Amino acid sequence: MTLAIDVSGLNKSFGDRHVVKDVALQVEQGHITGFLGPNGSGKTTSLRMLCGLLTPDPGSHGQVLGLEFPREADAIKAQTGYMTQRFSLYEDLTIEENLTFVARVHGMDRVAARVDESLEKLGLQHRRKQLAGQLSGGWKQRMALAAAVMHEPRLLLLDEPTAGVDPEARRGFWDRIHRLADGGMTVLVSTHYMDEAERCHDIAYISNGVLIARGTGDELIHASGLVTFEVEGPRADRLTSELEKAAGAEMAAPFGQTLHVSGTDRKALEAAIQPYRRDPYHWTEVEPSLEDVFIHLMRESNAGKMDKAA
Repeated sequence: MTLAIDVSGLNKSFGDRHVVKDVALQVEQGHITGFLGPNGSGKTTSLRMLCGLLTPDPGSHGQVLGLEFPREADAIKAQTGYMTQRFSLYEDLTIEENLTFVARVHGMDRVAARVDESLEKLGLQHRRKQLAGQLSGGWKQRMALAAAVMHEPRLLLLDEPTAGVDPEARRGFWDRIHRLADGGMTVLVSTHYMDEAERCHDIAYISNGVLIARGTGDELIHASGLVTFEVEGPRADRLTSELEKAAGAEMAAPFGQTLHVSGTDRKALEAAIQPYRRDPYHWTEVEPSLEDVFIHLMRESNAGKMDKAA
């Protein structure tokens, strides 16, 4: 296994706020790793340290793209593409003009050829003369991706790249990400969408600055220790508030007309749902979803933070 990212002791503080806490992260070359966590968990700060935009606190060490981290930050940055959550190109320039500007600012060779190749790869050639400000969210993100990979990076860092983008555009975006990974590019992408997490080869979950889970989707589900029952029936979702108060039912999450009820103690969970095992409800034990697992992880992390504060 060849690792594109192999870092440990990753820390970052801003004043008295310790926002990334001793994170160790390994990402295999050519893999797409989903970087998940609630807002303020340290995802963006971690990405910016990995690509050299932020300097980590002393003690961080490892390798990124075979280069010493963070000592060779400039060399790492030169081989990394970074796409921010917020659209950061010029809306009063055309797509072609934006890409040309990016290529020239970064001192790339073959500027015209690189722009043409990027337009072709990302399906933008027929819109090359269109002003960026006239594009929909999906097309803006596609242009931003073209700018991020124009210098043919070996590592691509994406910070919530599809926020506010419609489902069809999101699917197209992810198809392109997988094609890049198939070509050998390593991708680390932060996201809030569970369907996007399932598109990744593996997942890293960070909460309150601490990396608390790592593995494939199946591995995280099996390691969670969650037992989950699904209840179907007319407006089964109305049971949510009652079941959340029941001892043993640690979570109750509606999924359309069904409800997932989860806990880590099977006996206590079965006792909690027993009063509701009656018509018109039908209960089935199911595998926890990734969303069930991540809500569980987030609540555990927040509970631990409250315990320390107390």
